[in-house]
Formats: sequence, C-alpha cells, structure tokens
Amino acid sequence: MLWGNPPTVLARARDPRRLSRVVADAGLPGPRVRLTRPAPGTRSGWLVKPLRSGGGDGIAVWRRGAPVPRGSYLQQRIAGVAGSIVFAADGRRAVPLGLSRILGGESTFGADGFRYCGSILGSAGDPQFPADARLLDRATLLAQEVTRAFGLVGVNGVDFIARRGAPYAIEVNPRYTAAMELVERAYGLSVFDLHARACRGALPAFDLAAVRRATPDAVGKAIVYARRPTVLGDTRPWLADPDVRDISPPGTTFAPREPICTIFARGRDAAACLAALARRAARLYRDVEGREARSA
Repeated sequence: MLWGNPPTVLARARDPRRLSRVVADAGLPGPRVRLTRPAPGTRSGWLVKPLRSGGGDGIAVWRRGAPVPRGSYLQQRIAGVAGSIVFAADGRRAVPLGLSRILGGESTFGADGFRYCGSILGSAGDPQFPADARLLDRATLLAQEVTRAFGLVGVNGVDFIARRGAPYAIEVNPRYTAAMELVERAYGLSVFDLHARACRGALPAFDLAAVRRATPDAVGKAIVYARRPTVLGDTRPWLADPDVRDISPPGTTFAPREPICTIFARGRDAAACLAALARRAARLYRDVEGREARSA
C-alpha cells in the first residue's frame, strides 16, 4: 500500500496554470504563467521551464522572440530569494514543518544554471529572508490554500520566491522534498511518521514559529557535483562522518555535473552555515581530485 497523493492530485498540483489560479483566487502573489510567447513590448523577464522536470533541470532564461518548446511553459521571473515551505496535510488543513532557502546553481558545489544544490533552514529572524516573520505567516497561508485546492495529504512542499516578505509560489511538490531531512536534523521530527499519520488524517500539534524562535542555529545541506570526470578512491572513511551522506563505493565514476554526495553543516546563522558547507565541499574536492592527481 502506498500512502500519499494519488495520480489525479499529482497532475492537478503540478499544473502551473492551476497553481497560478489558486494563488490568485487566494489573493496571494505569484508569477504570471504562459504557454505561448508574450506580446512584443512586454517588459517582464521570463523563464522557460519544462512541464515535467525536477531539481532545476531544463530551466533557462527565455530569450525574447524565441519559441516556447513543446512540453514547456513560460513563468515570469521574480527578483528575490528562492525558498520553500514544507508541511503536513490531511486534504483540508496544513501544518508547517520548516521554512528554508533554496540553493541553486552554486559553483561552490559544482552546480550551474538553476540546478538545485542544497537548502538552508534558519532560525526565526535569520536575515537570509527579509521580513522573515511575515514571510512565514504568508507561506503558511499559501500551504493552507494549496492543500484545500488540490486535496493534498501527507508531507508536501511549495517552492517560492521571497520578495518583501511575500512568497511568490512557483511550484508545488506533492511529495517528500529535499528540505525535509533538515527538518529532522533541526527539530528532531520523524518526517515518515508525520507523513503516515497525516495520510490517516492526524496532523501534528507543531508550532513552527515557536520552534524557530527556540532553535538558535541554522542547519544546511549541499549536493556536491563532480566538476570534471571523476573516479572515487577509498570512500570508507566518509561513512564515519555524520555530515556526509549518499556515499558511493570506491571506484564509482562520475561525469561532470553528476552528484558525488550530500554534505551537511550548522552555523550561528544561514550565512555561517553556507560558509561551513563551502569549506566542507572544498575539503571534499581536494580529497577526491587530489587523489586522482596523485594516481595519474
């Protein structure tokens, strides 16, 4: 038996036009969405996105006058900070579990373009999000609205662009998301248990705003991508490091842009956490690429 959102719900929740209507009907901000080119003279910038994709793959800045490829759509480009809210839902109500910044295209981790490469979950008032308290309130309302509109159950997420304390919804993820393991690390929750209970209609008594005020540190993760063709040496010492996960066995080969592993770090705030992730990635690259140079 599979617990979660059925195919009909997945199809509705992943439709960018439906999401745009839900957001507008709730009086919340969101980017405009088009399946065809805008009229000449339109001043907005646009992104071209595949209707079926994940992790930022296939997203690009749309060049004015270019065709919209089959299976893709245009989404208005919003200036701000990429983030997400994750929540448990019972089809009618939603309980927020975490608010995090999305890392995308960071060359520090071997990523480019809009490729997802990590998340940072900060405490209340962390400056990674301007107007943090207002953003949490509005993102919670956003989670409630998409839950009711699509009938979401279990654990889910909504990605957004934060701008002046408002979340501009860009995508619904009707499933376990990449930021949820940070919720487990930061708050000691079992996301699988919350998912199973929510699918049965039981939501947790969890006050995210209060928990964020009581949690002093930021916790983050980064996916480390190969920067060039890479062959792993002895990765057994990595297994003893609780901050390195998704470890492949010795001898595994990676092409550029393929993920090598996931790393975690903490910091007094999001900026310090990001710096710690960058230092850990640099050490990992020295370990992997230095071993290759010595064996060449």
